[in-house]
Amino acid sequence: MKSTVLARYLALVALTVCTTAWAQKRDDALFAAAQGAQAAVIDTLQQLVMIESGSGNLPGLSRVADLAQARLQALGAQTERIRTSNSERVMVKGSFTGTGRLKAMLIAHMDTVYPDGILASQPYKLDGNRLYGPGIADDKGGIAVILHSLALLKAQGWTDFARITVLFNPDEEIGSGGSGALIESLAAQHDVVLSYEPTAAKSMAKVEGVLLSAAGTATATLEVKGRAAHAGAAPEEGRNALIELSHQMLATQDIAKGIPGAQLNWTYAQGGLVRNQIPEKAVATADVRLLKPDAAEKLKAALLAKTSESHRVPDTHVHVQLEVGRPPYVAGERGTALAQRARAIYAELDGRPLFFHPVTGGGTDAGFASGSGKAAVLESLGLAGWGFHARDEYIEIDSIVPRLYLTSRLLQDLGKAP
Repeated sequence: MKSTVLARYLALVALTVCTTAWAQKRDDALFAAAQGAQAAVIDTLQQLVMIESGSGNLPGLSRVADLAQARLQALGAQTERIRTSNSERVMVKGSFTGTGRLKAMLIAHMDTVYPDGILASQPYKLDGNRLYGPGIADDKGGIAVILHSLALLKAQGWTDFARITVLFNPDEEIGSGGSGALIESLAAQHDVVLSYEPTAAKSMAKVEGVLLSAAGTATATLEVKGRAAHAGAAPEEGRNALIELSHQMLATQDIAKGIPGAQLNWTYAQGGLVRNQIPEKAVATADVRLLKPDAAEKLKAALLAKTSESHRVPDTHVHVQLEVGRPPYVAGERGTALAQRARAIYAELDGRPLFFHPVTGGGTDAGFASGSGKAAVLESLGLAGWGFHARDEYIEIDSIVPRLYLTSRLLQDLGKAP
């Protein structure tokens, strides 16, 4: 959940943020416990950030998994490490058994987008209300909120649930290709899934919030086949795949604008091998975002039609592919009801508002969690922050206590539901 549509956020804040009537009295004991846990959360964040865990850094991911698994075990969970279906990366699963009826699943991811060595140029640091560090918001803050919220509930002796499942996956930033199927299948066994991507910092979006929908992701590929020839002696004998690829990219750059719920941006292209040869092959890939179930099919059909419409270079062949990755997330009626519960709980904290962010163009594992339609799913319960996937990523320290209180109270509230 990364490419936040900030302008839409801010416009809708002005229109729809309300001062919700306080639903019930604040749980002072829980609030005091959350306040007392803030220093421990900061310590956990520092430990996590100091482990570089880019999606390709298997040793780093393993160290984060070690920390997460040890913390879950200390809380009384039965834990296991599960290899992703397509790599050596491992997921960490923790299971708690209680005495009630609620079945809830909490998810966050261990990987970041940052390259090895990033701490040398972007160190962990404190500056006023901000804690900086690569991946601190996205999504190490989410891991910390889950672990410490469960610790608060354990300290209170809360067992009003049948099963709480925690899953930390190591490949969210590269599409969750090896973990998405497990997320979906586990989510179908639960009543509720709470997902811990960050929410936008108050310095950017004015108020903390939760997310009601996020785009699915896909990759479009254009592959052009031409004919090689000597670039100096006989260029006319060649069929330049790179020129044809450029033509087709320009022809299709705005194609998604006519398809509701679709977005396409060409982001990578490669053609040719050496300077003195007319390239016989060229390939381009596009980042695709999908907000409607039929958008992928319509986009592919439009790409096929457009690329067959005209060729700049005769005797070249254009092949179109569209591979759908993470599905879209839509909270729907039950997810929105969860958001309303969360808003009422936030109002217990001195009447503060909780904004419902309507949509983001970034993908989220909540899409997999909502895939079966069996669980109610709510996204962005992590810490407030900004700078995701960029320089100087940070969280706002004053979001720690409210977010611990929100998760703990929400689970207690859900445990009481008939």
